[in-house]
Amino acid sequence: MDETDHKLIGLLRTNARETIATLAHRLGVSRGTVNNRLRKLEEEGVIVGYTVRLRPDVSAQKIRAWMSIAVEGNQTRRVIADLMGEPAVATLHDTNGRWDLLAELRAENLQEISQALERIRLIKGISNSETSIHLVTYRAA
Repeated sequence: MDETDHKLIGLLRTNARETIATLAHRLGVSRGTVNNRLRKLEEEGVIVGYTVRLRPDVSAQKIRAWMSIAVEGNQTRRVIADLMGEPAVATLHDTNGRWDLLAELRAENLQEISQALERIRLIKGISNSETSIHLVTYRAA
């Protein structure tokens, strides 16, 4: 990936529904270049999907949990790609220390959280995990 790819990904993080023409204009490249780069990033598994982000107070999903995840060897990219495809994963963070990844899970109820945990624990490359249910937020950014 070069600087243009990084800028393209940054623009998509801000608005994944941005038109190809607008992305091309902002990057100073042709629409064909943007299309080719998007296709390449998707084929290489760098971009694994596009999603909608909701304000936390709008989301119907009432249960939140934090899952700390340890990854075996150098399988982090594959594990991240699998986690990004998990519907219950609202956010995913790369961390240092005891845990390699931190996933925020959201669901309607505890049964859905339990089902998500079962699916996540089956992902090849995850060696260990620890999950905490979110109870109260005292201060938000």
